Amino acid sequence: MVARRRIAVLSLLALAWIAPAHASLFEGEALDTVANVVAWFAIVIVPVTLIAVFWWVHIMPEKIAEKRQHPQLGAIKIVCLLSLVFGGMLWPIAWVWAYTRPVFHKLAYGTDKIDEHGHGGDAVGLEPMPGEVAPAPAPAPVVKSEDTSELRRRIASLEMQLAAASAQAQRRGPEGGP
Repeated sequence: MVARRRIAVLSLLALAWIAPAHASLFEGEALDTVANVVAWFAIVIVPVTLIAVFWWVHIMPEKIAEKRQHPQLGAIKIVCLLSLVFGGMLWPIAWVWAYTRPVFHKLAYGTDKIDEHGHGGDAVGLEPMPGEVAPAPAPAPVVKSEDTSELRRRIASLEMQLAAASAQAQRRGPEGGP
């Protein structure tokens, strides 16, 4: 019982010596300045940062697919944009798609990397691949004089028809009547 009284007396003495509590380290104008800085930070900087991080996270699958030369990069970009519109619901699909290996693309085209020119570049390249010999240019086609004379005859016939039609149009006059 004596021990309880001593603890109670010591507790009351400790409470008497405790300094009053303050809500902040700052007082007066300093408190107002700190409150303004915190308010601007909370109203402007935090939302802008959150939007930027949200956007950055949602284009990460696109950047990964681009780095890995994914052949379906365009579709992954579209899913990333749609994910931004739909609040991130499609983002996991884009993420998984960016990391997958396009098996059917490899079966169809023989590669699972992006091929910007199509068919390995051999169909559109004008220069020979390393180690290849350039093919000889094809000979110019030989035009027979009979073919050119037939074309000249047809051109002359069409010019005569055009001249007859314009003469007939001039005789009719501007109204189009006889």
